[in-house]
Amino acid sequence: QVRLVESGGGLVQAGGSLRLSCAASGSIFGLRSMAWYRQAPGKQRELVATVTRGGSTDYADSVKGRFAISRDIAKNTVFLQMNNLKPEDTAVYSCKADRYYDAALWGQGTQVTVSS
Repeated sequence: QVRLVESGGGLVQAGGSLRLSCAASGSIFGLRSMAWYRQAPGKQRELVATVTRGGSTDYADSVKGRFAISRDIAKNTVFLQMNNLKPEDTAVYSCKADRYYDAALWGQGTQVTVSS
């Protein structure tokens, strides 16, 4: 079973940047898209950014112009570059791989904390 492992979270001041990585332990058969989600304490999980197999991207309105999702197909890795971070971006960020022929895969999550 392929596993997703996130890294790159941490504590940063408002206005700062972080780059999250989500590495798959192997090739994902039937991959449809990969996405980053986040969940803040007491709030519902929110879709942050998506990149399809074909490379199309989409973002939540709250992060447009600040976050960028990208991928390294050869390394089975997807990234989330987060700039101009705000305290309201504080959350656990998780990556998800949607597949055509099987259930989605999830990583364990990485904490991002933005101080004011």
